[in-house]
Amino acid sequence: MTSPQKIYVAGHRGMVGSAIVRALKQQGHARIITRTHAELDLTDQAAVRGFFESEKPDQVYLAAAKVGGIHANNTFPAEFIYQNLMMEANVIHQAWCAGVKKLLFLGSSCIYPRMAEQPMREDALLTGTLEPTNEPYAIAKIAGIKLCESYNRQYGASHGVDYRSVMPTNLYGPGDNYHPENSHVIPALIRRFHEAKVHHAPSVSIWGTGTPRREFLYVDDMAAASVHVMQLDKPVYDQHTQPMQSHINVGSGGDVTIAELAHAIGQTVGYQGHITFDSTKPDGAPRKWMDSQKLNALGWTPQVNLHNGLQFAYQDFLSNV
Repeated sequence: MTSPQKIYVAGHRGMVGSAIVRALKQQGHARIITRTHAELDLTDQAAVRGFFESEKPDQVYLAAAKVGGIHANNTFPAEFIYQNLMMEANVIHQAWCAGVKKLLFLGSSCIYPRMAEQPMREDALLTGTLEPTNEPYAIAKIAGIKLCESYNRQYGASHGVDYRSVMPTNLYGPGDNYHPENSHVIPALIRRFHEAKVHHAPSVSIWGTGTPRREFLYVDDMAAASVHVMQLDKPVYDQHTQPMQSHINVGSGGDVTIAELAHAIGQTVGYQGHITFDSTKPDGAPRKWMDSQKLNALGWTPQVNLHNGLQFAYQDFLSNV
């Protein structure tokens, strides 16, 4: 009888990493290894080497990343590109050195060109100019995909290396960052509407016209998709991907306008005032929507709709304020 797989989840304290740990535990996996940043700095090559040499995991989920919104990406571009590149290079290379056969790298929808045709298909990668505000982060995430592909191409046949990548759309849910200045749109709006409700503010103003469309996926759906992709038989995965285009999109299958999202969050929070839109503020890209047909063809679809997901997210916010 083979012993159960030893699984290392890098970034287990983050929103996605913690959801992956939940998903693995639900499947009965008991040998899950985690390290906090204080215990293991993934940008430190020697420390990462020592960790892999001593722990020797069978599988790795690489969910660790330096993340933030537009403001953070614009303010700290050097930190975003350096830290993400170092984490990816160290974990992927040391995983290979330690004989890890299976690894899943988690990317981001910002890898696609800013004017990519909608919905964004996997083959849009490297076909155009990236969004300038988060280009350093996007470049690092593209490098992560290419690291996985390169190790597969060089060591797949000889060493059985099978490193895969998934690209999530905008995520939200338990463990999100509700910081008033550097959080993403759903947690930021949850906080604003909650505070408006508490202070009986007559109106809430939202940046932009409210017309841009965005796609959102509940984080536990993302975790379930990640585990699903990791566990696919290699011939099945190979049949739906190519050696130099091996990443798979993970989306909800639909999108909403920012105005629709704002009203849905206002309703979830129980805010009774008016919602206005400040058209003097920037809108960003008119639409960002992932094509998830490849993942659907591989047998996975999301389970949590936006209405229910927002309720779960608001409960998470209330338990953390």
